Amino acid sequence: MSEFVVELDHVWKEYPLQRDRPGFKEYFVNIHKFMKRKGEENSHFYALRDLTLKIARGECVGIIGENGAGKSTLLSLMLGTIFPSRGDVKVMDRVTPLLELGGGFHPDMTGRENVILNGVLLGFTKGDVLKKMSSIIDFSEIGEFVDLPVRTYSSGMYLRLAFSVAIHTDPKILIIDEVLSVGDERFQRKSKEAMLNLIKGGVTTIFVSHQMVAVKEICNRAIWLDGGEIKAEGEPEKVVDEYLRH
Repeated sequence: MSEFVVELDHVWKEYPLQRDRPGFKEYFVNIHKFMKRKGEENSHFYALRDLTLKIARGECVGIIGENGAGKSTLLSLMLGTIFPSRGDVKVMDRVTPLLELGGGFHPDMTGRENVILNGVLLGFTKGDVLKKMSSIIDFSEIGEFVDLPVRTYSSGMYLRLAFSVAIHTDPKILIIDEVLSVGDERFQRKSKEAMLNLIKGGVTTIFVSHQMVAVKEICNRAIWLDGGEIKAEGEPEKVVDEYLRH
């Protein structure tokens, strides 16, 4: 029997529809319109609708769908940065996000200092991070730039270092959002190989991407989100082909 490490049970996520507040002149001239609108102020929309999903330990699940389908909301719920309006979300292990790579980097700190900072933020001691420092630097291929402030880095260098930190910090549940396009083509192949090694090693992976070929290659299950609901689920090639035909 599979051990599930991520479970969403009948999850709804609601957001209010925000309207720009009118200036005084606009309000005065169009007061009849705004009085009519007053009863609509509590309107809302659902980013996710009654979504139930289970992910087993060691599984690699691809999440696909158009912009606005609910993918980012789903990831945020798994990360615990937002909470469901209704339903339950359970995540049974430590999550390592590869979303906005380097989002925790401080521009005035050196690459080496940021590696330590990010490692600690992911739950490691400074000593643990220092033991892996050489491997992290070697994989990132930024060389002597590691001792310069990251504000001096190109975007490619910045992302390569962030990616290297994430894959070297012993992830248990890895959440990936469009990061296999890091660096040049050679580094992308290297990144994909590193990702596949983690997946083969049993790391539970949730992979959100618009790269359908990568979803087919990497994942053992795919989920198509549409309008906050699961439109199709199953073998990646079949789900991707159905998505591309719609």
